[in-house]
Amino acid sequence: MMKKFVLSLVLAVFAQTGYSQDIKGKWLTEAGDAQVEIYEANGKVNGKIVWLKQGPETKDTHNPDEKLRSRKLMGVNILSGLSKKKEKWEGGRIYNPKNGKDYKCSIWLEDGKLKVRGYIGFLYETQTWKRK
Repeated sequence: MMKKFVLSLVLAVFAQTGYSQDIKGKWLTEAGDAQVEIYEANGKVNGKIVWLKQGPETKDTHNPDEKLRSRKLMGVNILSGLSKKKEKWEGGRIYNPKNGKDYKCSIWLEDGKLKVRGYIGFLYETQTWKRK
């Protein structure tokens, strides 16, 4: 009986560790105004908007492409093309719908939270997203 209990405990710990290392799933942005679902497609990690505080009809009004300004932000990939390198996912892009700009991006897990960093040259900004 004790062996089964110990085995169950060990498996539970490993399962939790594996879950905490997986970036896939839904994340609430630092401002709490959007939820992004991170998923893998064609060997790359991407993230699409699945909830917006302003509502599902919110448009991409700041997009530099005038043709895209009338599209809904729901479903738009704001993270794209990330590849895992050691403990980070790098080489991708992040789109900021608040200003319509696109930046180089890397993401990683830290203490169960997702760190999202956008770069302009050597300058960067890092946000902390919480798992939903």
